[in-house]
Amino acid sequence: MKIINDIGIQIPQVYLPKAGVDLNKWAIIACDQFTSEPEYWHDVEKIVGDAPSTLNLTFPEVHLEKPGEEDRIKSIQLTMRKYMAEGILQPRDGLIYVERTVSGKTRKGIILCLDLERYDFNKGSSSLIRATEGTIVDRLPPRIKIRQGAAMELPHILVLIDDPNHTVIEPLTTDKARLEKLYDFDLMLESGHLAGYAVNEAHENQVVEALRGLASPETFAAKYDIGADQPVLLFAMGDGNHSLATAKAIWEKMKPEVGMDHPSRYALVEIENVHDEGLEFEPIHRVLFGLKKDLFAELEKIFGANFSYTPLASGTEMIRRVDNADGSKQAIGLVGGGKQFGVIEIANPSSNLAVGAIQSFLDTFLKDGGAEKIDYVHGEDVVERLALQNGNAGFYLAGMHKNELFKTVILDGALPRKTFSMGAAREKRFYMEARKIS
Repeated sequence: MKIINDIGIQIPQVYLPKAGVDLNKWAIIACDQFTSEPEYWHDVEKIVGDAPSTLNLTFPEVHLEKPGEEDRIKSIQLTMRKYMAEGILQPRDGLIYVERTVSGKTRKGIILCLDLERYDFNKGSSSLIRATEGTIVDRLPPRIKIRQGAAMELPHILVLIDDPNHTVIEPLTTDKARLEKLYDFDLMLESGHLAGYAVNEAHENQVVEALRGLASPETFAAKYDIGADQPVLLFAMGDGNHSLATAKAIWEKMKPEVGMDHPSRYALVEIENVHDEGLEFEPIHRVLFGLKKDLFAELEKIFGANFSYTPLASGTEMIRRVDNADGSKQAIGLVGGGKQFGVIEIANPSSNLAVGAIQSFLDTFLKDGGAEKIDYVHGEDVVERLALQNGNAGFYLAGMHKNELFKTVILDGALPRKTFSMGAAREKRFYMEARKIS
């Protein structure tokens, strides 16, 4: 494995399923998707059956905090070793260029490793690799429990680069006919198509030099119109923030015992260009389950005279009002909560983004026992379906523009958590590649 210290990457050894494995059954969606829709995961289980699958190597979060958690983790770790021992997973060295086509769009990326020594998820971080949203430390322990003792990692982590001139990934798109194809198949449950290509040494060198170009302090300062003394941000988290934070937490605990030359120092990720035409930022909505307090009374209590609510006749009108808000007040759609559809408006907010204002309220509301739990969901249809059930409430949010991400993080720090999503639920990354970490 080749280490490129100055840009914080490693050229990895990646494990892929051997020839003959049914890849449609092998690849499953990121474990943190469809957490309030168990029927999705029942369908996955039916499709996979007894076939080799990443379903047996990951822990869908729909099962968290339910009976059998410890046994599931033990089974995952045993199956990792079994797949390696039986040759189901086989190694190859080098970068992988990937294309994901879904909903008429194709996103391009590169599979590589990031150096966790160059990553800091804490507030105010100025590291080369940074979180783009607040990291909830309380969410790490169950993930740490799963990763600790695991022989392998399987990433659903998507990391962004800001490459408006398309120098890093897109040259591989142009030359992909000259690259060895590693896999090419349809994903399950209407989630599109995935293809991967081996990146040869010449193209690998091209990728490395292009990343170095983006990491040049002079280029960085000129791009964002900032001082030359500002630390460079090369890699910004897109999806999988808590998975990378988990890898970091374990590495910090391990390194006094194992030294700096250990596979756990690195994490396998896919990098994508924020300027990729196939990449869209989607808002992440909130759903409260099992309301125990009067939601409207609590909203008025927290926001006071700055709070107003307008009832509306339909979800369509609610979405239109929120998506076209003029910015003088922050607009948030409200579904359910004892009513049908409406728009909350907040004047003089404490956060620059509506998601920050409402998340601050929801954190307090939940802490004070206002609802049984919260979930973060994709798609206005999912918000409506879940929030209109008795005792629930949903909050619909507009999305942020992807071109705002890097400069916002550089100047203001991490965004409120769950501000944006890279695509809708079925566009999320599927587990395909694995890497040894012990």
